[in-house]
Amino acid sequence: MPEQLRIAMLSVHSCPLGKLGSRDTGGMNVYIKELSRELGKRGHHVDIYTRAHEPVHQQVIELGNNVRLIHIGIGSDDDIPKLAIYAYLQGFICGVENFRKSSDVDYDLLHSHYWLSGLIGNQLKLWWHVPHLCMFHTLAITKNNIGIGEDEPELRIESERQVIQDCDCIIAATETEKKELIKHYDANPDKIDIIPCGVNVELFRPIDKKYARQQLGLDHESMVLFVGRVEPLKGLRQMLKALPLIASRKPFRLMIVGGDENSRDEMVILQQLSVELNIQDRVTFGGSVTQEKLPLFYSAADVCIIPSYYESFGMVALESLACGTPIVTTDVGGMRDVVCHAEIGYILPGNSPQQLAARTSESLSRDGEGRQHIKVRREAVAPFAWPHIADRMLQKYHNLLQKHAVTANL
Repeated sequence: MPEQLRIAMLSVHSCPLGKLGSRDTGGMNVYIKELSRELGKRGHHVDIYTRAHEPVHQQVIELGNNVRLIHIGIGSDDDIPKLAIYAYLQGFICGVENFRKSSDVDYDLLHSHYWLSGLIGNQLKLWWHVPHLCMFHTLAITKNNIGIGEDEPELRIESERQVIQDCDCIIAATETEKKELIKHYDANPDKIDIIPCGVNVELFRPIDKKYARQQLGLDHESMVLFVGRVEPLKGLRQMLKALPLIASRKPFRLMIVGGDENSRDEMVILQQLSVELNIQDRVTFGGSVTQEKLPLFYSAADVCIIPSYYESFGMVALESLACGTPIVTTDVGGMRDVVCHAEIGYILPGNSPQQLAARTSESLSRDGEGRQHIKVRREAVAPFAWPHIADRMLQKYHNLLQKHAVTANL
């Protein structure tokens, strides 16, 4: 078994260089980029395959030591819906194989992300005779059971079943996700390993609050922060309804970071709701923000709100706490693994406006928090630093390769 692995990372529908907070760009993109860079630092070679898209990038982009991002044309570079990409999967598979052959590269394993990439991984593993790990990030049946937003189609559900059946290993971010895989997809528990998402504690670190607020052009109001895609599943309508119920000794503002032209319809709904509730002067839509600028927003905020109906993990919580800012979150994703006491934040049993308002009010009432509080929050997310997550993933890679070698020799 080679000491330095060659890993093909698959993310067909969404590019790690996409604009964060847009329709198909979020935590998964950050996950792929950060994990790949951490693996590359250790001498492993990672090629991330994604589809060519607008704006046009070079076919091959170096993302870090030993990490390449490779854009594969599929016949359409337009911004098409995820489901439409299904029709182009065979072309993408052939594009990956042609690039591999022309580059004279052999991979030790495949690591796919999301169901579309999982279908590709299952076919390439047969061609390349290597093991395939899949990470779904979200599950269609779980989303449909929540009943918020558009239903996921049967095509996705059956494709997820196929990927689960044929892949060699499934990486789940939480114990809850593992249970959902077993309950709804009849997944083999022995194929599922739980490895949480991570956070870049070098990038996400505390910045002086006064300085951060000056850099963002904020006045002396308290700031409640939301970071993420602007879509119904994120619970922003509930958060807006909570705003008139929040008790605060001084004025406060809700800053919504995320969203793009594809979330225009939901944005219009939120803006209309703000007017109906007469809170439009207390809500700011900040649009999409680069990962590098996010620490300013987290550090400027008094509390970060996660009112979601569903999260596969909730990387925003890790980022906020790494910057020293407490969170108020619904009981989703990996929050129970992160929030262990009130200094870190509050977990709500639901996202009713009353629940959101009560805990947000408590968070805003904390004046003069010192360095000790910030230190406690950073310590809470220390186990989720990317070097630790990469260690666990590499152990899984090696275990899977050993098992594959034994099976191949039978």
